[in-house]
Amino acid sequence: MTEPFLNKELTTLNAPKKMEQTDESLVIHTEPGTDLWQRTYYGFQNDNAPMVQTQTDEPSFSFVTKVENESSHRFDQAGIVVYLDSDNWIKASSEYENEDYQRLGSVVTNGGYSDWASQDIDAAITTVWYRLSRRGPDFRVEYSLDGTNFKQIRICHMDKGDAPVSFGVYACSPENGSFKATFSEMTIGPGVWEAHE
Repeated sequence: MTEPFLNKELTTLNAPKKMEQTDESLVIHTEPGTDLWQRTYYGFQNDNAPMVQTQTDEPSFSFVTKVENESSHRFDQAGIVVYLDSDNWIKASSEYENEDYQRLGSVVTNGGYSDWASQDIDAAITTVWYRLSRRGPDFRVEYSLDGTNFKQIRICHMDKGDAPVSFGVYACSPENGSFKATFSEMTIGPGVWEAHE
């Protein structure tokens, strides 16, 4: 049975100064200098992005949300997150690059080192649906531009992912930006990621 995410017991990490929640949506207003990244290539460690999550011990589930963002500054991003601790997490989002394109992608951090897999999409795209599915310590991230047809972004493993996990949404502005991210159509249901035969 599918349940509304916003009806669950929620935890906010790195709460922004301005955030609004209704029965249908959650809005995060980002603040400059907020991000999630650990060490790789850039060397820095940023762990202050606002996140709203719930926790589950279900070994199989799927979480879907619609994300609308009004970003216009480099690296602004909003999407889904699985955050266990500062060294172990997953995020997926579209990240603004310039007026021509943005980077749709995902970051997986295990043991304090982040990776980043991405593809370029048109900067004019401001609405993306994301679907996160779990099978034990393994996860699949997908995206959709119409809320119906989903395409895989990646499959990954979390070293600490076989215990209860916290998951939900995040938004941040790593540089000197600020924007409004709106999350809606947020549901949790049975896993749609079938076991490999």
